[in-house]
Amino acid sequence: MTDPDRPEPTRVVVAGGGTAGWIAAAALIRQLGPLVTVTLVESDEIGTVGVGESTIPTARGFHAFLGIDEAAFMRATQATFKLGIAFENWRQVGDRYFHPFGSVGRSVMIADFQHFWLEARRRGFGGAYGDYSLEQQAAAAGLFGQDEQNALAYAYHLDATAYVRFLRGLAEPWGVRRVEGRIERVERDGEGGDIAALVLASGERIAGDLFIDCTGFRALLTGGALATGYDDWSEWLATDRALAVQTESVAPPVPYTRAIAHDAGWRWQIPLQTRVGNGLVYASRYMSDDQAHATLLAGLESRPLFEPRPLRFAAGMRRQSWNRNCVALGLAAGFIEPLESTSIHLIMNAVTRLIQLFPFRGDDNTALATRFNAQSRYEWEHIRDFIILHYHVTQRRDSPFWTDCARMRVPDSLMERIDLFRASAGAWQGQDDLFRIDSWVSVLLGQGVQPRGHHRIASVIPPADLKASFDSLTGGIAQTLRALPRHGDFVARHCGASAAMAQA
Repeated sequence: MTDPDRPEPTRVVVAGGGTAGWIAAAALIRQLGPLVTVTLVESDEIGTVGVGESTIPTARGFHAFLGIDEAAFMRATQATFKLGIAFENWRQVGDRYFHPFGSVGRSVMIADFQHFWLEARRRGFGGAYGDYSLEQQAAAAGLFGQDEQNALAYAYHLDATAYVRFLRGLAEPWGVRRVEGRIERVERDGEGGDIAALVLASGERIAGDLFIDCTGFRALLTGGALATGYDDWSEWLATDRALAVQTESVAPPVPYTRAIAHDAGWRWQIPLQTRVGNGLVYASRYMSDDQAHATLLAGLESRPLFEPRPLRFAAGMRRQSWNRNCVALGLAAGFIEPLESTSIHLIMNAVTRLIQLFPFRGDDNTALATRFNAQSRYEWEHIRDFIILHYHVTQRRDSPFWTDCARMRVPDSLMERIDLFRASAGAWQGQDDLFRIDSWVSVLLGQGVQPRGHHRIASVIPPADLKASFDSLTGGIAQTLRALPRHGDFVARHCGASAAMAQA
């Protein structure tokens, strides 16, 4: 019997599975419950590249949003903890710096910590910037732990294929209906032009009110049926190909991702509990596929478990993330290379935004879509600028790729940040910015930008007081480190994957 006080459920159809599809399906059914029906269409014929994935701390909040138990999730996905990213060979060959999660030092309302750090350095007693990051020092020592007093900011390394299985195992009992089949045709409403249904190769027709395009780079709905335009960012982000492979684990997992620059891009190393995810990102204008293959294999530290899998992409985003009654997620929405591990965050944040702006049946969706698209564009462009920063601000001139990166004209929105930091050590975080001031400062300093000045409020502090404050910071970090266990030991106790899971 129909409840007159409850509107008819909105029929949501998720096209495609993978990480984006199952995140969307799980979140929508979990949060909106009886207000929606969720059908996910995917084909076993279409595989995904699940060789390892690196996240940022926002994933923890999203998991809490869905009520996901951390230990169960980590066991199922062979996950390890992540305290930041080690960047090697980015400023110069042989150089290394760390982008940690969490706060660095202590800031005050008038000025952020980097201003006091620069003043301490001027007076001759400040250490390296990363000396004042608990996460960086724990990562360097290979330590990790969890308690209320020693709260570390952290994210996860996980196996992407296992993560999809885990999400599906939650979503289907919650009420998501999975339909196996290959999408052969997207049917549109002849009058309004909205998507009306997906027609499968079997002939089955899946009708809906709202469609979520999670069909990857193919973008069958938003790019194919709706011909949504694409803004290409390859003028700033020249890398357009990648190779990915897993290797045997031969050492305890470290609590950080490695991003190691090479002549035409960079390669990653993501430690899981029993395997290591490896990959090489490169610009095909500067490196051939054969050279990339050889470079990746030469950098592996153990035996590869399969032949490296190739990916091709073009950096950029859809001009409308929400077009008509279709919302694009994941690779269908665009691509920003995984240098700062933002791909899963972009999916999770878009789904959260969609739930907040959800188009229930009978609603006028125009204003909702306009707001969603504005927020999406700001978010994507902010992340884009942060990634460009790593390439553009470099002292490397040892290959045409790096020389061209250093010489390119970058977006004005990024140049404004670089100019401010160079002039005054200033940095800012907008209300909707993903990356915090600490992140901008860590990367700007790590890439070799030396501010010409800093806020003079730091100069009025007596030298003895400033030094005592800095000594207190390092002393507190050292005390915390003494209480932390080895990362591998903590993982084994907290969320160790069974041998059977490891071989799955």
